[in-house]
Formats: sequence, C-alpha cells, structure tokens
Amino acid sequence: MDAFVRKKPRLSHPADEPEDSTDVKLAILASLFSAVKQDDLLDILVSCNGSVEDASSLLSSQNPAKTSISPPASKKRAVSGSSSLGVQTSLSSHILTTSRDGSLVPLTANKQRTPPTTKGKTLHLYSPEDIAAYTPCTIVHNFLPAEEATALLLELLDESEHFSRYEFQVFNRTVQSPHTASVYVSTPEELRQQTSEYTYGGTYRANVRQATPQLRLISRTVQRTVNEEIQKRIRDVYPHGKKLKHQSPKQWRPNAAFVNCYDGPQESVGYHSDELTYLGPHPVIGSLSLGVEREFRVRRIIPPEEENTEDEGNPKSPSKDRKASSSSTRADAQGQISIHLPHNSLLVMHAEMQEEWKHAITPAQTISPHPVSGNRRINVTYRWYRDTFHPRYTPRCRCGVHTILRCSQRKKETRGQYMWMCYASFTPGKQGCSFFQWAVFDDDGEPVWGTERGGDSDGSVPRLDNFSGSQ
Repeated sequence: MDAFVRKKPRLSHPADEPEDSTDVKLAILASLFSAVKQDDLLDILVSCNGSVEDASSLLSSQNPAKTSISPPASKKRAVSGSSSLGVQTSLSSHILTTSRDGSLVPLTANKQRTPPTTKGKTLHLYSPEDIAAYTPCTIVHNFLPAEEATALLLELLDESEHFSRYEFQVFNRTVQSPHTASVYVSTPEELRQQTSEYTYGGTYRANVRQATPQLRLISRTVQRTVNEEIQKRIRDVYPHGKKLKHQSPKQWRPNAAFVNCYDGPQESVGYHSDELTYLGPHPVIGSLSLGVEREFRVRRIIPPEEENTEDEGNPKSPSKDRKASSSSTRADAQGQISIHLPHNSLLVMHAEMQEEWKHAITPAQTISPHPVSGNRRINVTYRWYRDTFHPRYTPRCRCGVHTILRCSQRKKETRGQYMWMCYASFTPGKQGCSFFQWAVFDDDGEPVWGTERGGDSDGSVPRLDNFSGSQ
C-alpha cells in the first residue's frame, strides 16, 4: 500500500440535514460537470465553503477537461516497505480560484483563508498545507526518526503510571480533569519552584517531575523546528512579514513541558485556551503526539455580536441567549475544525492561537490501537516560561493567591486587551475576590510593571533552564 495516503478536507454534518448534505451537493455538481472526477468536485466544493453555486461558477469559468487533478509524480508512490506514515498531501495547489484582478490562480496563492466552517459541521483536515492555511497551526508528520519516537513513547508510558488528575472548581463543585498529566522541568531546584511558587488554575501542582533522558534528547530538535516554523509563519502569513504585536522577537526555547496521557477513547479535554500567566502574550507551544491518533479540534473565539448573524431575525436563535451558551454550543453554532494528529507528529500552535482560538481533544467513539501504546495517546506540550513572568513578579490578589493572566476575548470593546485576575474561585474550597488589573506590555510582550517592581535586574529570581542547555 502506498505510504503517501491522500486524505482530503472532509465536511461532516448532522444526519438530520439530508437536504444540505455533502452527498447531495456532489450529486448536483456531478450532474452539471460529468467530465470532472467526484474527488475533484469534493475538493472544489470544500474550497468554496460548501457552496454549490460558487463551485459551479468556478468550474464554469474553467475548461472542465482540465480540472482533473492528480498529485505530483514524485508523490504518487513511496519506497516500498517504508515504515513511516508519509506526508499526507493536499490538493489545494491544484484548485483554481479567482484573484482580485479576475484571473485564475491556485488556491494556495492566498496566504491564509477563512475557515469554511458552517453551523453544526466539522471540517476535517489532514495535510500540512491545509492545516497551515485554515488554522493558526502547522504540523510536521514523521517528526522524529522512528526508533527515537518509539523510545520516547515507551519512556513516557512508564512515566504515565505516576501521572494524576488535577482538580479544579466549577460553580462551587470540584471536578477532575478527564485525563492524567504531569509537569516536567530540568532540575531539582526547578521542581521545588514548581510545587511551591508556580500555580496552575489557582493551585500548586504536586505532580511535577524531572525531565527524562529521551525528553531532553529530542528537545533540541523541537526547539530548532519550532523556531523555523515561527519564522515561516511570520514571513508567509503575518501582515507585512512582521511578528505580531506583543509577540516576543527572541528565540523560542522550551524550559517546561506538560505531558498528558489519554487512556482510551473517552479520555479528553474540553475547549480551552492555554494559560498565559508564565508564557506571556502571544506564546508559541510545540505539541508532540505519540501513540494513538486522536482528533485535535479548534474553533475561533467569536464575540457574541458576530455570532449567528444569519439567525438574527429568529427569536429562538442561540444568539439570543448567548450568556447561557456553553463552549460546545458555540462550537456547534459556528462549526469547528478537526486536525488529525497521528503518532510522531509535531503540531506548532502559533502566536495567535491562545488569544483568538480554543482547542480540545474530544471523546472518540472508536480508536485504532497503536502497536506500542495500545489505546493510549501521549502528548508532550513544550512551553517557554519567560523569565520576566516569574511568579515573584506577577501580581497577587487581595486573598493572597497568584493572579492569572487572561486575554479579553468575548467583549468587542476590550477584545485583545490583557488583564490580571483573581483565580481563587477555581481553586477547590476557595471563594476568591474581585481583584482585577489591566496588564501592560511593550511591543515585544515584556511586562511594564511600574516602579513597584524592579524586574529581574538584580538577578535574584532563579531562571528555568532550557531543556537543551541542561543536557
């Protein structure tokens, strides 16, 4: 079987909408353009956001005889007997679209496209080209040599026996995380800091461990690859080829890692944005997947006034009851994107991810067991804890708890602004206070503390060692 498996973006939809199904749309297009292959019709339909009218117009503007699409010759067949997954290819470069001047250009000529998500539907992405175009992420398949990936997986499967579920409080009820995890740092001193100074969700983490040999070994490869992907993103996607405001211009260097274990198809994590408190604004995170393939779902954070505009005249519209809408309801209302994460793949969450998107690992009905890990997926998220965001600098609220750094996402008037908030109400057994303070950063994302804090000029604050540098 070919190692290069072509998987195309796929739209899934509720079974109770047969009149709007992808099959019906394809049947309509096939009746109009019988000379075009059905696979090609599907690609063009996806590129047109599922609009039959737009797809028909696009096909009519071209010579249908020339719309038959095939992959590049070099990717038709891989070397026989290869054990690698192979790169999943995209057909986007073969699909033509209309440019501003009216000429036809390849779809990939656009640096980034608005995700064609629709209410109640999920767009499934597989290829690196489509993931980079539709989301604030890039993916590298077959990231490590096969033997290194297996060695790291085996090492972390042993480590996962010591993982635990963290607790947090929601509406005065203590709940546990739906998967197990542990935090990894480089040195014994850093381990002490993590259990006595750094907090997560308002609590100190008891389960902190020292980086394992394989975790250290691959960190240099992770650091190099993530920095390369950051520069590509700035060059190819960001306006004028410049970094985002508040994004650090310094080299990204991993000095902490969260390792998660999803044991079976029902273990998951709901829609969320990762904490910014020690990472600073517009952070980049490198996420390595090992073992069972799972879906990584993402959705944009849309202010309430921009949601469900097509239902504004409907008194029963979800937009009329936004305050009561849950995260899953919002995902259904605007549609979501599913990125498939196979074994040994590195996903880079770029600088706009945490402020503008939410992500989740949703429960699965079935999974394909991995020959080494069985039903388990191991996920390593490498993070850069910036020195200037050490907990000895960050504000404390009136109840004495470390504040959390958050970005305003849902209110139009303050969207994109950062704030320090009391997070004690999420700590089991605590009520919290109403402490609130706007956060101020320079263009490079460094905090402007004011005269009451001296920064780290005196060198008194211990720094977290880079995993690579501590080998």
